[in-house]
Amino acid sequence: MALGTMFKAPLLLLGLLTEGLAQLVIPASVPRGFWALPENLAVVEGASVELRCGVSTPGSAVQWAKDGLLLGPDPRIPGFPRYRLEGDPARGEFHLHIEACDLSDDAEYECQVGRSEMGPELVSPRVILSILVPPKLLYLTPEAGTMVTWVAGQEYVVSCLSGDAKPAPDITILLSGQTISDISANMNEGSQQKLFTVEATARVTSQSSDNGQLLVCEASSPALEAPIKASFTVNVVGPGKSGWATPGPPVIEWPGLDEGHVRAGQSLELPCVAQGGNLLATLQWLKVRADTEWPAGVHSVGHTQAVARSVLVMTVRPEDHGARLSCEAHNSVSAGTQERSIMLQVTFPPSAITILGSASQVENKNVTLSCVSKSSSLRLLPTEETIMDGLHGGYISMSNLTFLARREDNGLTLTCEAFSEAFTKETFKKSLTLNIKYPAQKLWIEGAPEGQKLRAGTRVRLVCLAIRGNPEPSLTWYKDSRTVTESRLPQEPRRMQLGNVEKSGSTFSRELVLVTGPSDNQAKFTCKAGQLSASTQLAVQFPPTNVTILANASALRPGDALNLTCISVSSNPPVNLSWDKEGERLEGLAAPPRRAPFRGSAAARSVLLQVSSRDHGQRVTCRAHSAELRETVSSFYRLNVLYRPEFLGEQVLVVTAVEQGEALLPVSVSANPAPEAFNWTFRGYRLSPAGGPRHHILSSGALHLWNVTRADDGLYQLHCQNSEGTAEALLRLDVHYAPTIRALQDPTEVNVGGSVDIVCTVDANPILPGMFSWERLGEDEEDQSLDDMEKISKGPTGRLRIHQAKLAQAGAYQCIVDNGVAPPARGLVRLVVRFAPQVEHPTPLTKVAAAGDSTSSATLHCRARGVPNIVFTWTKNGVLLDLQDPRYTEHTYHQGGLHSSLLTIANVSAAQDYALFTCTATNPLGSDQTNIQLVSISRPDPPSGLKVVSLTPHSVELEWKPGFDGGLPQRFYIRYEALGTPGFHYMDVLPPQATTFTLTGLNALGDSGLADKGTQLPITTPGLDQPSGEPEDQLPTEPPAGPSGLPLLPVLLGLGGLLLLSNASCVGGVLWQRRLRRLAECISGKTEAESEDRVRNEYEESQWTGEQDTRSSTVSTTEAEPYYRSLRDFSPQLPLTQEEVSYSQGFTGEDEDMAFPGHLYDEAERTYPLSGAWGPLYDEVQMSPWDLRWPEDAYQDPRGIYDRVAGDLDTLEPDSLPFELRGHLV
Repeated sequence: MALGTMFKAPLLLLGLLTEGLAQLVIPASVPRGFWALPENLAVVEGASVELRCGVSTPGSAVQWAKDGLLLGPDPRIPGFPRYRLEGDPARGEFHLHIEACDLSDDAEYECQVGRSEMGPELVSPRVILSILVPPKLLYLTPEAGTMVTWVAGQEYVVSCLSGDAKPAPDITILLSGQTISDISANMNEGSQQKLFTVEATARVTSQSSDNGQLLVCEASSPALEAPIKASFTVNVVGPGKSGWATPGPPVIEWPGLDEGHVRAGQSLELPCVAQGGNLLATLQWLKVRADTEWPAGVHSVGHTQAVARSVLVMTVRPEDHGARLSCEAHNSVSAGTQERSIMLQVTFPPSAITILGSASQVENKNVTLSCVSKSSSLRLLPTEETIMDGLHGGYISMSNLTFLARREDNGLTLTCEAFSEAFTKETFKKSLTLNIKYPAQKLWIEGAPEGQKLRAGTRVRLVCLAIRGNPEPSLTWYKDSRTVTESRLPQEPRRMQLGNVEKSGSTFSRELVLVTGPSDNQAKFTCKAGQLSASTQLAVQFPPTNVTILANASALRPGDALNLTCISVSSNPPVNLSWDKEGERLEGLAAPPRRAPFRGSAAARSVLLQVSSRDHGQRVTCRAHSAELRETVSSFYRLNVLYRPEFLGEQVLVVTAVEQGEALLPVSVSANPAPEAFNWTFRGYRLSPAGGPRHHILSSGALHLWNVTRADDGLYQLHCQNSEGTAEALLRLDVHYAPTIRALQDPTEVNVGGSVDIVCTVDANPILPGMFSWERLGEDEEDQSLDDMEKISKGPTGRLRIHQAKLAQAGAYQCIVDNGVAPPARGLVRLVVRFAPQVEHPTPLTKVAAAGDSTSSATLHCRARGVPNIVFTWTKNGVLLDLQDPRYTEHTYHQGGLHSSLLTIANVSAAQDYALFTCTATNPLGSDQTNIQLVSISRPDPPSGLKVVSLTPHSVELEWKPGFDGGLPQRFYIRYEALGTPGFHYMDVLPPQATTFTLTGLNALGDSGLADKGTQLPITTPGLDQPSGEPEDQLPTEPPAGPSGLPLLPVLLGLGGLLLLSNASCVGGVLWQRRLRRLAECISGKTEAESEDRVRNEYEESQWTGEQDTRSSTVSTTEAEPYYRSLRDFSPQLPLTQEEVSYSQGFTGEDEDMAFPGHLYDEAERTYPLSGAWGPLYDEVQMSPWDLRWPEDAYQDPRGIYDRVAGDLDTLEPDSLPFELRGHLV
């Protein structure tokens, strides 16, 4: 190293730092999570590099960071086109590859692994990527590549400057192959950050031995494979033995024998040589012309064997003619400058030949043309030559030619040719073609004949023709001395079309096509070609070009007089003027015609009008009619009459709207100017013009209302105003709203056979004659018929009039009111038909059995129907029964129109109580009675009414009515016989082919005998392929001819009777428990089935619980059952007491009638026959057996709803408020 201490120290430190970073060893133990880590690297600028990163958890997100900047997990690394991730991510390879590294890549890098299910976050150790930048150039002073002359023994300074590099390069300076030790260096910052430059300076004392040697500057760097160098040659001179020697004179070596003679364009190379001298001469070329001296051009210098040599290279040009080339030689010890010169003699031809004079000439005129050559070093030999001095010492030659221009010479080519003996192979020429001008021989126009009348709008074609001429005739069209062009405004129609000049042989033509207009009338169209011209004139008829109406006033008011004048500006021929107003002809005053533009005539006519408000906007039209042209041109004047607002005849005075809907009160008003304001008032209050929550005044003045309520119904006053005055109008808003029932008397009562009106009063708008309708609520269509009732409607009241009321008409009725506004109103009312008591008279005579040993009790039932409530009285053998006797207890209860009395006799005595008891039922309309015989215990009576209910191929269902049980529990047996099988079978035997059944009734005292005196029912079950169903009313009385081939399985579906526990037999107790279970199932099923069919004439909204029947079948019947009951079997079931359940509307009986124990209710339940036994006397709303109230969704208490008004309603949701309470307009 040849650098001084100041340079070595920083370079050594930087080198060690770079080498240390590049050779930093990664510890052998790789951090957990990585199987490969990046290393510190140094790379030369422009090369590629790869930083390795191997991750043990391939599924993780991996990215690199550069100086803390995250590059992202995308393998393409957006924003860094030279960066990319390489390797197989599945194997955990995420190597950072950088292409064409530059100084911006010099940074710290780390590999980062994101958190994942496979492992935690990981970060590799930071590594440094160092970019090495080699020095590109060395700047040597003196300049590298030159020869530097030094004097032996003298000291010289040499400097060497390196270009930008990283790290700073080492600089060494060598002379004659030996390193110069006297050297100093300075390191400076480069043109960019991290780059450095080094400037080294050396002091050299020249020696004669250094002559011809190289001085070399070398720069080495880790970024360079070999050092870069710069050098110059040292030329060391010194005095000889006798002192300094002077070089010899310069010698120019001229090629050829004729020194100084050259041709323009020739490339000339002239060597100049100077010999001798121990200090070689310095040669310099000069070119001297016209006392001006400058360097002669490019030359090269060489020194060999004490000879100085310089070669001048130049291209000879005409301006070099007469120039002197000089080669000068001198050195530092010469007393003066030695010189050798050569005078150039340049031969050059003329650069061009020019013909002066115009090639275009008019015929029959003398023409002179001159042929002139540019400057030339030689004289030319043209005809009649004239010689003049030219540029660069040359000569100019000129020759003249004069001739007479003739038409036949048109197109003739003249050529001037110049030549010289020095240019025998070259000829110089210039040509010119003559253009002889002469006019056309003839010119004329073809088109419409003169004097022919043409109507405006007619298409006319004019053609201008000319024969021969040079130049070709331009054929220009003129209209009244003005050139015809096609220029027009874009919005104007194209009235004129000018063609181009066309040539056919020696004939030229140009077409002018125009659509005639008023301005063409009597216009002169001229075609010119040079001095020749031709003309034609058109006669055009046209309607008025403009019709104008003049008025003496602009602002009019009703009653003003208006004078209008109509002026027809110009027409040919004259026109007649007339006036009309919206089709109505007006008489006017005409003015005499006068002359007008386009050689037409003008006309005028006036009319006087007296205007009114109805005339506003109407048009007064002036028509100009040409009888000859059969065409009319018109113009109108629109009347502008100022007047105050006036309502039109189509103004709507009544507007209909639906409550909660929208309403638009339109305005049909006429005014000029338009109304400035529309003010609406309602009930004395002004509606805000800016609008409100439920109204808005439109720009047309119309009033728009929404969410209309019945409170908005009424008269609305409209006030319109403009600058001319005001006007008012009254508009009625008729708000239609759905009907609401205000009064409906419930219940409505009437005696049987009497007349009554069910009155329904509503609040509704509109009130329509047929808006009332009535419905009767019931299941049967016959029950719903209102044919025998009269419907009356008058105003808001509707009536349903009933004549000669019948029990069948009792029930629920619905008043329906529909006035076309949804929803219709519905009201429920009950019609109660009052009638005298009707006591139930069962047949045969009612009997009750009880033991007369004063140890048992008996209960007698008395059941009656009637409205209003019934009072019961009892007699025994015709004597009024003293109910104060403690042995007699009576319980009565009432359920609608059904009333019952239960008389309980304690300690029955055969002597006193075996008697005929009479029950009498009384109300204000009458009375009725029935007898009940209290007897001793006896045999049961036979069952009756045995019949087949249903029949299937495998079963038969029977039904019968039990007889009087004799006061003891009774049971039933079924006896049947199958055809073809001897003997009888009983119920517990079920052969598959039975055909006949026999019913017997037995109790502890004996059998009752066969039902219906032993009548047999022949039954044949249908086949399996026949449909099952109800049997016909008439069963076959004779057995079939033979046994049925189909399988037979008769089954008894209903077996039963009300049985009491027998003291005589244990078997009776068992049978009693079995029958109780069957009875409970039967009662439960029949109660649910029968409760659906019940209807009542509910006088006081009482509901009686269903009764049960001890029948032998589960099929219900509508026939009345016999009133045979025993004391033990009597267990009525009444509704629960008020202690058990509270009813809003209950029974109408007295309180003491309801306060008996629950077991008595159970007994009373069984004493009553099924409700079906009474028939549908009172058809009302169908109710559940346990529901003693009207259905709330079908009916509401009229005392609560019909008398309610808006103020009584609770405040709920905003939308649930009545319309009249949802806000007011004012």
